[in-house]
Amino acid sequence: MSGFIRRCAGVILVLLGVMILIFVVLRIIPGNPAAVLLNEHVNKETIERLTASMNLDKPLPEQFFLYLSGALKGDLGQSYYMKQPVTALVLQAFPYTVKLTVFAAAFAWIFGIGVGVISAIHHDRLPDYLFRGVSLLGISVPVFMIALFLQYLFYFKFSLLPLVYDGSIVSMILPAIALGWNSAGSVARLTRSSLMEQFNEPYLDTAMAKGLTSRQAILSHGLKNAMVPVITMLALQLSSMLSGAVITESVFGIAGLGKLALSAVETRDMPLLQGTVLFSAFIISIGNIISDFINTCMDPRLRV
Repeated sequence: MSGFIRRCAGVILVLLGVMILIFVVLRIIPGNPAAVLLNEHVNKETIERLTASMNLDKPLPEQFFLYLSGALKGDLGQSYYMKQPVTALVLQAFPYTVKLTVFAAAFAWIFGIGVGVISAIHHDRLPDYLFRGVSLLGISVPVFMIALFLQYLFYFKFSLLPLVYDGSIVSMILPAIALGWNSAGSVARLTRSSLMEQFNEPYLDTAMAKGLTSRQAILSHGLKNAMVPVITMLALQLSSMLSGAVITESVFGIAGLGKLALSAVETRDMPLLQGTVLFSAFIISIGNIISDFINTCMDPRLRV
C-alpha cells in the first residue's frame, strides 16, 4: 500500500512539473496569442481587450494559479481558436487516439514478441538473421516513412485498404501498423535477448528432466520469466505511441489527440496545447503504474 501511495504521489509531482514546464515554455515564446488570432490590421485597443479577456495581461504566477485551480476542478480553460472548452475537445478526441494506440500496441506486441521468440529459438540460424534484420528495419525507419510506404503499397498499388481513416476497423489497419512498426522492432529485440538469457537457467533443465522438450520448456517456463523486462518496455512503448500518434493521425486523417495538439501548435492555442499535453502525461503516468502492477503479479520477487 505504501508503494502505491508513493507512486501516486510521484504521478502528482510529474503532472505538476509538466504543467509548469508547458505553461512557462508557451509564455516565453515571442508574440501575443491575441494578436495571432486577430489579423495584423486590427487596432491596438482591440488586441488589448482580447488579451485582457484571456487573462494574458495578469502576472505570470497569477496566470498559473488560475490555470491550476481550474485544472483541479477539471476545467482546462477554453480554446482560443475553436471557442470550446478544452476538456470537452480533449475527451472528444481521446477515443480516437485510444483506438489507434490499442490497435498499434496489439500489432507491436503480437508481432514483436512472436518474432523475438522465433529468433531466440532459432538463434544464429537463417530465421534468426532474417527476423533480426526485420527488427532493425522497424527501429531504423521513421514513422512517416512507414505510413507513406503503406499507403502507396496497399492503396495506390494494390487497392486493398483505405487511404485514410473513415471510421471502420479496416481503415485502422494501416495506421496501426505504421504506428506500431517501430515498437514491434524494439519489442522483438528485447524479447530475443531476454529469452536467450533464460536458456542456461537450471529450472529449464529441471523442466526437461520431467519430460518436456526443449521448446516446450522454453515456451512454458522460460518465456514467462523473460516477459518481465518486456512488459516494462511495453508500457514505455505505449507512451511513445501516444506521442508518436501526432504524425500518424495527421497522415491518415484521424481526429485524435495528436491532430488536436498539432492544430493547437499551428494556431498558438495555448489552453488547447496545455490540455492535450497534460492529459497525455496523465494517461502515460497511469500506464506506468499499471505496468508495475502487472510486473509484480508475474514476478513475486518484485513485491519485496
